[in-house]
Amino acid sequence: MRAAYSLPDLPASGTPVTAAKAAQMGAGQTIYIVNAYHNPNAIAELAAFNQKFALPTCATKVIAPTAALPLATASTTACEFSVVYNTAAGGMTATAPAYNSGWATEIALDVQWAHATAPLARIVLIEAPDASLNSLLGAIKLANSMGPGIVSMSFGAAEGNWTASVDSVFTAPKMTYLAATGDSGMAVSWPSVSPNVLAVGGTTLSYSGTGTRSEVSWSGTGGGISAYSATPSYQSNAVPGMGFTSRRVVADVAFNADPATGQYTAVMTPGSSTVNWMSVGGTSLSTPQWAGLIAIANASRAQASKAALGLPHTALYSQLATVPGTYASTFADITRGSHGTCSTCTSKVGYDQLTGLGTPNATSLVNSLTGTNASAAPVVPSAAVSGTVGTALSFTVSVNASNPVSWTLSGGPAGMTISNAGVVTWPTPLAGTYSPVITAKDTATGLTGQGTYSVTIASAKPPALTATSVIGRPGVALSFAATAVSSNPVTYAISGNPAGMTINTAGVVTWASPALGTYSVTVSAKDTKTGLTGTAVYSVKIANAGPVITASAINGTVGKALSSSINISDSSATSFRISISGVPLGMTFSLSGMNVIASWAKPVAGTYSLKVVVTNNNGLSSQATIPVTIK
Repeated sequence: MRAAYSLPDLPASGTPVTAAKAAQMGAGQTIYIVNAYHNPNAIAELAAFNQKFALPTCATKVIAPTAALPLATASTTACEFSVVYNTAAGGMTATAPAYNSGWATEIALDVQWAHATAPLARIVLIEAPDASLNSLLGAIKLANSMGPGIVSMSFGAAEGNWTASVDSVFTAPKMTYLAATGDSGMAVSWPSVSPNVLAVGGTTLSYSGTGTRSEVSWSGTGGGISAYSATPSYQSNAVPGMGFTSRRVVADVAFNADPATGQYTAVMTPGSSTVNWMSVGGTSLSTPQWAGLIAIANASRAQASKAALGLPHTALYSQLATVPGTYASTFADITRGSHGTCSTCTSKVGYDQLTGLGTPNATSLVNSLTGTNASAAPVVPSAAVSGTVGTALSFTVSVNASNPVSWTLSGGPAGMTISNAGVVTWPTPLAGTYSPVITAKDTATGLTGQGTYSVTIASAKPPALTATSVIGRPGVALSFAATAVSSNPVTYAISGNPAGMTINTAGVVTWASPALGTYSVTVSAKDTKTGLTGTAVYSVKIANAGPVITASAINGTVGKALSSSINISDSSATSFRISISGVPLGMTFSLSGMNVIASWAKPVAGTYSLKVVVTNNNGLSSQATIPVTIK
């Protein structure tokens, strides 16, 4: 494989390794392998792989779940291998995930072929607790926290309108993200569709061991035109074969992936020391090898005192592929093969969705990447924003850029604008879901980056009032609250009310001298911003008969037992239902004839309020509030 793709030769065993040669093996760089579930044999499998192919060994280094992050810089002279377990929140845990044979083989493949490509790079295997979206996002977040490096992801899920909402995880500084495009032919999957992820497709390789390799696009490789992600600025018509595209297209690059031309991987069954050798393929194979290639490029850049590539798309598309001679020397353009029957499903000269720009001529590509300023393009993380009809919307777009940027907004609804400071405003939002594309342009280099914001505007809701029944007595002042729930200030009005009943600006209804009868009173609350109005009907019953509650304020001393009587009288009733709320811990109640006896063996200092509600068998109720003071 090293000869086929022009990777630098490995030094003979025992030969001193210069700093330049170590850089050609990825020294000083970190590759994060993100996978789900647990492979208990990953360390032993890597050791067997290294022995079989005479590769440098990797020292196993334990990273404690409580270790401080970011990690220390990787060794510039030797390979280190670590295994960690992540939480969905992006932290570390000491609890290993469950074993899964399929994912264990995936882990073995990813680890071994990343190491085969960059034998001196540090490899950190991050095992997610399961294959759910949140768990895998947690693994990527942990990689971001661990520090600069390359994240290799050999998994995927069908893209959807949700992908933009999670793409911000691919915006950490000095990080490169790679993902497989899939193994089921023409299809677009996440995370490879993210504009900040390098999407890796696959080829069928033919190589005799000498001369030039021959490749065609593998029929199973994924790829296609996204239905949701906007066209990134690097996929412009200046790229050979790119043309004009309405959305993000994957793949970006490719490597050998056909299982028929697969590569050997060491696999062990849990509990066994026997090594089984499997010839494995898929874009799961091509992705970690590209991760190793980026590690070599970053190590070579470090030798030249240059920053890591970070997101490499601008360098690959705009600085290499647009220059005919450079494109021809750094990539093998794959012009044969198909992965479906669609109009874009066949390889052609220049860019195509099967293999992207092509497969790497590694030495030339690394040399070219070492000389580029690849990390200059601004990065605009995508995000989700929500608002309400009629309420002005405003949010600030974030950007990672080396220089000041200018802003443009496209694909937004009428009235939505962006300021020179990156503040998006929409004075009068309309209900619906919108996907404005926001572009930041570096004012020094002219490079651009863009993100898609998902803006959801919900229909405004009227203020909410809850209808209740209110009971009072003739001539005894009545008061109750009709408070509305609303996101904006409201004004109150009352109708159907008897003479003397009023409502104030806080929604409190009062009636100084209630008259005998039953009334249906309508209270309305009007939103002062949207003009929407909510109403509720309150049943007000004023009756002569009904329970009478007689009680005095209760006063007592801390720690000294007390007892007090609450008297209930109602000559017209045959039974009562009594409820008491606001009772302090330790206070108890008992019945003695028409009296409720309140007892408290060990009163606790404080001021309390007992609410006593008595309802007779005729449905008439009375309530009283009894203050309790303990000093």
